[in-house]
Parts: sequence; structure tokens; C-alpha cells
Amino acid sequence: MKTLLLGNEAVARGLYEAGCCVVSSYPGTPSTEITEIAATYDEIYCEWAPNEKVAMEVAFGASLAGKRSFCGMKHVGLNVAADPLFTMSYTGVNAGLVVGVADDAGMHSSQNEQDSRHHAIAAKLPMLEPSDSAEALAFTKRAYEISEAFDTPVMLKMCTRIAHSQSVVETGKRQEAPAKPYEKNIAKYVMMPGNAKRRHPVVEERTRKLTEFAETCDLNRVEMGGTKLGIITSSTSYQYVKEAFGDSVSVLKLGMVNPLPVKLILDFAGKVEKLAVVEELDPIIENHCRQLGLSVIGKDVLPMVDEFSQNLIAEKLGGEVHTGTPLAEAIPARPPVMCAGCPHRGMFYILSKNKCTVLGDIGCYTLGAVAPLSAMEMTLCMGASVSAIHGFNKALGAEAEHKTVAVIGDSTFMHSGMTGLANIAYNQSNSTVVILDNSITGMTGHQQNPTTGYNIKGDPAGKIDLESLCRSMGFHRVRVVDPYNLAECDQAVKEELAADEPSVIISRRPCALLKYVKHPGPITADSSKCVGCKSCMKIGCPAISIVDKKAVIDNTLCTGCGVCEQLCKFDALGGRKEQ
Repeated sequence: MKTLLLGNEAVARGLYEAGCCVVSSYPGTPSTEITEIAATYDEIYCEWAPNEKVAMEVAFGASLAGKRSFCGMKHVGLNVAADPLFTMSYTGVNAGLVVGVADDAGMHSSQNEQDSRHHAIAAKLPMLEPSDSAEALAFTKRAYEISEAFDTPVMLKMCTRIAHSQSVVETGKRQEAPAKPYEKNIAKYVMMPGNAKRRHPVVEERTRKLTEFAETCDLNRVEMGGTKLGIITSSTSYQYVKEAFGDSVSVLKLGMVNPLPVKLILDFAGKVEKLAVVEELDPIIENHCRQLGLSVIGKDVLPMVDEFSQNLIAEKLGGEVHTGTPLAEAIPARPPVMCAGCPHRGMFYILSKNKCTVLGDIGCYTLGAVAPLSAMEMTLCMGASVSAIHGFNKALGAEAEHKTVAVIGDSTFMHSGMTGLANIAYNQSNSTVVILDNSITGMTGHQQNPTTGYNIKGDPAGKIDLESLCRSMGFHRVRVVDPYNLAECDQAVKEELAADEPSVIISRRPCALLKYVKHPGPITADSSKCVGCKSCMKIGCPAISIVDKKAVIDNTLCTGCGVCEQLCKFDALGGRKEQ
């Protein structure tokens, strides 16, 4: 049956059709929907793991047991999972194992735009890279075949545009893969130095065989057109090249981007007058071509940053640039902002009011760094806030301890904040950590996590008690506050910063967008009482604006959280508009 699918939906369908049995992932845009859609197939066991390293180890365990498995993550999540990834290359697999990674050129929702092909090269693992949804499905199925044929994990590289664009896919039936019996094999699976030393040559021989495979496999294909210019490309760049040049150029489209073929590239280069490589981010294919002695146009004219486009490629490689119809008026800027009623807003306001140095983390609460709150001064990676505050306070001592806090979300804390907290307890810095518990994984679209009490399907699951956990790690000062109550938050922050021992504040209020959250209804603004002091604007709520020097509440946005009411000294904000 033919249907339109997102690239991520097509990967999930590929998992289903390939007979995948176990999926363990951590949500991360632009990869999240793969696992969410896979969870709709009853034949596949799916879960959200606490982090990507755990997810990859779960997938390895399932492969070891003889069932096809998958783990998915975004590019920065692959860094977290690199430890098992590199050694899985040595052990190989039992049943097929596919690692899905989604890169984010342009950094639409990421803190960097690293190129995951480097991981495949460094780990010496095959990597497939689809250029549309049909290939996303087909390549997922092929990845399992390659995994089992070559005894290797296989990486499937998506990117934002392929993951989140739709194209026509022809779906098929599920083919159950016979379970492979588990057999004890210490030399293969126990990676102590003596065994690992003997496995490394196996990896090198596998790479040689995969390179031979890349020369003739249908994952790589030549599309001959005009011969004045030949372009080697892959992924979304292939789509841009075809739209910009059509059949006026010849194209070598690479679906297997590691290992790269040699003879295939040399033969293609011999058929064209000039050779160009079009690839987003790093010059990996280009450098490979140069090592083969080829002269290529590449990053000398094309950028190493951000996404490409049809017009960019046409402009840089001598094609026709198409200008669209200009808009009659410029579109007003819409910078990202925390939602109306966001439970994080009150806590950030208090931290800003108390002139705290705030070390932040990864989540929607990172928006606490933007004006007017401007309450976050560092964001590095998942869990770094908790580890960094310890180092910050050890470096500066009392000078910093009584005015510096770390903030981290509940899901991020479970991902990689616990070890940093253990370090604070063990090596004793007087640090205050604020866990922003909004009862969900918010930034990636409301996925469950180990603190919510529900699994990926919404069924009851084990629930970690954050208060008990923190106390068991050695913290005597653990308190819970409601971030809608500014006085309570202010008191807690002042008291914990003043204390001469480490402490944890849990700021607990469910995300305002959760369906089960019942809001009291929008508040009203009394223009007769408003003096135009703009105190209510200090929290940066999108439901509040100033019109004719008076506060105005947008009742289509306001949830009635009441934070702004607590800031108004003139009782101009209050009551509730009838629903």
C-alpha cells in the first residue's frame, strides 16, 4: 500500500517490517517519532530508557539474546552512547542491531550541529543514509540484513529534513526474523584486553569486506546526465542537487556513507569533466575523494555550517537561482519563549530577582536564559549543570556558594544528573541544586520518564521518588516548592543558599500543556487600577502585553497560573474570566 509518511514514521515502519522485536531509545529531536511510532506496533517491545547509553546497552542485550533490536537518539545523544558503541563494533552482534541517529544541521533544537559520520568512521561501523521516506523504510530493512551478514551493528543516519518531511512510501508486511539462539562465546563477547586484541583484526577485515560491498551494492547509485559536471552527494543534499540541476548534471548518490567505495568513485570521476561534492557539515566524502587523488569542488565554495538549500547549491555551483514571490510585509519575529503558565517561570523569576548565578541544563527550561528573565548563564549538555556547580563552587568557595544554583529538569536529572549529584554529596561542595519537576519530558513533546510513573504506552510503571532518591544520596536538606507560589520559592532559595551544606530544591508543578492539567481560567486585567508600571512584564509571559500603557491579558493564552498577580502591587490583575 502506498502512503505518505514522515521519514521517522518510515523508519519505524521499517523496524516493523524487518521483524525488530526490541526498541530502547531516549527522546531527542529530530529522532523522537521513530520510537513513538514503533510503540504503536504491538509486535515490538518499546521503551524510553533513562539515557542513550542505557538504550544502546539494552539493544545490545536483546541482540545478544537473538532478537533484532534498535535504539534511536539524536546526534548529541550518540556522544552519550559512544562508550558501548565503540566496543560493540568489536563484539559484533548475534541478531541484527541497528542504531538510529538523527543529525540537526542548522541547530533547530540542538546545542551543536556535529556530524555523526565521524562516529561511524571512528567506531568502524557501516552507516546508511536515506534521502527520503521510501529509502528510510528500505534502508532500515537493509540495515538488519547487513548487520547479520557482516556481524556488526549498523548505523542509520537521519537528519532533520529527512526525519520531518513526508514522501510516498510503499509499505509491506512484517517478516518475522527467526530468533538466533544465544550461545556462550567468551572470546567474542567478553571484551577484556586479551580478547579485544584478537577482535580488532576481525573489525579491520570486516571493514575491508564492507568496502568491497559498497562498490557494487544498490545503496549507492549513479544517475548519468550531463557530463560537464558530476556531483557526489547523499541524504537531503541529493534532493537539493536534483531540484537545482535535474538531469543537466551526473550524480553519484551515496546511500552507504561508511565505508565509502573507491573504484565506484574513481569510475564516476572519469566520466565527468568537473567533480563536485555536496554534503552538509563536514567534508567527509570530499576528503575521501582527495585521498584518492581527485580534484573536487567542495568546501572551498560550499559552507561547513548550517543547512543547505536548492538556491545555495545552484548559486555556488553555477546553476540557476530561483527567487520566490516576496511577501508583502515582513513576517514579525517570533523568538522562542516559555509557554503561558509554564511552571518554570516563577522559579526563574525568583532566581533572577535574587541575582543568583544560575548554571543551566538541557530542556525547554533553557529558555530561562532569554530576556526578560535572563536567569541562566551556562548550558553545556545533559546533566552538566549539577557537575559544573560543584566545580564552580570548589574553584571559588564561599564567594560563589551562597549565590550560585544549578537547575535541571526531572527527565534530564534521570538522564545524567544523578552522578553529578552523587559527586556533590561525596566530595562535599556547598551547592544548591534545583530540580525543575514538570512531571514529563517537555522539550521533545511530552514523553514519559522514570519519575512519572508511566511507560511509553501510558501504562503504570515504576516511579522514582525524587525526594527519597536525593536523601539516599546523602542530602539532608531536600524540600519541595510550588513554582506558582513566589513567596514560597523566594524563601526556599534564600534559606538553601544561606545553609552551610549541600541542598536540593524540587520545584514541582506539572507542565501547563499536559492534557490532564486543569487550569482555573484566564485572569482579568483592570485598566482602571493599572498604572503602567510593567512589573507584570518582568516574567516574560506571552499572555501579557502593554497596550496604551496598560496591561492586557490575552485570554486565549492565559492559564490563570497567578504568577503575574503576585507581582502587581495595585491589584490590577486578578479574578478569573468566566469560562
